[in-house]
Amino acid sequence: MTIWNLGSINADHVYSVPHIPAPGETLAASKLATGLGGKGTNMSVAVARAAGRVMHIGAVGADGRWAAQRLIEYGVETRYIAEVPVLTGHAIIYVDAHGENSIVLFQGANHAIPLDTIRAALSEAKTGDRFLLQNETNLQPEAAQLARDMGLTVAYAAAPFSAASVQAVLPFTDFLILNEVEADQLRTASGLGPADLPIGDVIVTLGADGSDWFDNKTRQRLHFDALRVTPVDTTGAGDTFTGYVLAALDRGQPMAQAIQLATRAGALMVTRPGAADVIPDLSEVTAFRP
Repeated sequence: MTIWNLGSINADHVYSVPHIPAPGETLAASKLATGLGGKGTNMSVAVARAAGRVMHIGAVGADGRWAAQRLIEYGVETRYIAEVPVLTGHAIIYVDAHGENSIVLFQGANHAIPLDTIRAALSEAKTGDRFLLQNETNLQPEAAQLARDMGLTVAYAAAPFSAASVQAVLPFTDFLILNEVEADQLRTASGLGPADLPIGDVIVTLGADGSDWFDNKTRQRLHFDALRVTPVDTTGAGDTFTGYVLAALDRGQPMAQAIQLATRAGALMVTRPGAADVIPDLSEVTAFRP
């Protein structure tokens, strides 16, 4: 089957700093690296690296043609990436000596995706396909409703968190993934915890503490421990986890097995500096021994 991903495409400018800058503080970076990123891009690459078929739906400016070409090289299908008269999105990322990060986004073309591009893409989708989206593009509720009406399973990664955006998409969502902070923000905004949401499957990632899967169809909660590694850069780890979970589910693996595989992929990812360009492939993940 196919995973259709309405996702952001960014140029990531990653600065290595001794610590995350405080308000009013000026820091000297020891290193600058520029690569391919964006939560949507990271997830598409992760799906492809996990041996899944993924069609990316998005937009770049003329300055972002290199990004679409690189996605092709990573195994992502790109014929529904539109070129629009807006600069390609980009991110300024600070990574400290412990691998933690702070990110500033410029939305650019990610918020200029034409509705006709989404409609044209989903006109090719088949029952049993999955539709994935995050909070870095325009037209999220419209696309999610269109996908749901077509019988696709809708997966939503609720980041970067915005209460209004999340609540607009939740009625069309079958599978929700968010981190612990975002789960608390959603509880504050809606009054509902992960186990209370009218969504079949909810995964809450807990960083170094692993993740929790809320199977709301059977009212069960399962915890999965993280693997112990020394982090170098946490950028893209959650996106890698999401992509691997969906690719495994698309291959017919049960949720628990998919989460275990994704946990390994996320652990390996944090040992590498960078985002989409360094997401591990399935052979690397299965061979990984922390």
